[in-house]
Parts: sequence; C-alpha cells; structure tokens
Amino acid sequence: MLVVGFPSGTFAANCYLVAPEAGAECVIIDPGQDTAPKIARALEEHRLTPVAVLATHGHFDHIADAAEFDLPVHIRPEDRGLLADPWSGASPQLVAALGDAVRPVEPAEPVDLADGELRLAGLTITAVHTPGHTPGSAIFRLGDLAFTGDTLFAGSIGRTDLPGGSLSQLERSLADRLLTLDDRTVVLPGHGGTTTIGRERQANPFLTGPAVSRG
Repeated sequence: MLVVGFPSGTFAANCYLVAPEAGAECVIIDPGQDTAPKIARALEEHRLTPVAVLATHGHFDHIADAAEFDLPVHIRPEDRGLLADPWSGASPQLVAALGDAVRPVEPAEPVDLADGELRLAGLTITAVHTPGHTPGSAIFRLGDLAFTGDTLFAGSIGRTDLPGGSLSQLERSLADRLLTLDDRTVVLPGHGGTTTIGRERQANPFLTGPAVSRG
C-alpha cells in the first residue's frame, strides 16, 4: 500500500493520498487549504489517478481544496452544510482573523458518507462516524491504519469549543470507536505526526478519564 501525506495551510492540516501501489488509482483524504499544488505534484510523482475525496469532517482547513479535482466528495451529512458555509464552523475570532482566506466549497458531486465499507481505488475503506469535534466527524480505517482527522492526535484530542462541538460526544467516540481498536493500529491524524492506538492508550493525558478509558 502507498500512503503519501503532507501538511498544508495556515493550520498545517494533514492531507493523505492512499493507493494500492504507485501507478494506481487513489483516494484523497482531507484536501485542505493550499493542498491542490502539493496533491498535483504527488499525483505526478507517484503516477496516481484520483477517484474520490474523503473528508474526515467539514472544517475548511481540511476541505478547502476539495472541489479542485472535480471528484466525488464523500462527507457526512451532518457536516455537509460546512461546504457552502465554512464560517458557521469557526469562532468569530477565527472568521475575523482569516477574512477572505475562507471561501465556500462547491464540489461537483457531494456524496453523503455513511458508516460502513467504501470500495474505492481498489481499496476497502471502513468509514466510522465519530462525532464530537464536529457533528459529522468520521475516521477511515484501512487495514492497520486509522485516518482520524481531528478526533485523535498524538498526545491530544480534537477541540470541542467550536460550533457543533461536544465533549461528551467526543468522549463516547473515543471510547467506543477508537480505543476498541488493536494497540498496533497506526493513527494518521489531521494534524501532527503519526502514533499508535497503544501509545495513545498509555500516554495520552486526555484518554485517562472514566468516560474514555473503558475501551
């Protein structure tokens, strides 16, 4: 399997290209702010043909360039409104600071993402709803990999103070959907470096409370 990842944009959000191998079809996970040029270079370098965009959630730093490649964009229906109105998912302070850098996203083919298997680019990807950071947050599991968006990071978890966030929902998502995974599962988060479920189970200070440690 080939996974190409890189951070981009004001908030260094991670974008990933996933394919069975070089020279094959691929999916693009979280093509956020200013990712289009980097994606184009990676597609050429690895001879990849993109067939779909997968969004872990609807915040602009993860989906700002989702319409640049004229592909189906798979996003949970709870977050689909953030495509047309990205400001509704940000704080007033953030909106004021970013100004015109935030624009609506208008994909040609938005697709409502549901829990279950996606068969794309010769891959079997399991989509799992993990509300908390946003109502429509999701993770994508592929073998021993978990693309966790802003639900789980190395040493931290997603913030819940933005519109639509819920700490109680996030705690349930972490306990029921992530901490039930094998310790060897590699976590590829929406920001920062990779980690494993086992490492986070042992060392993440946000996963030690009773609401999230029962997994």
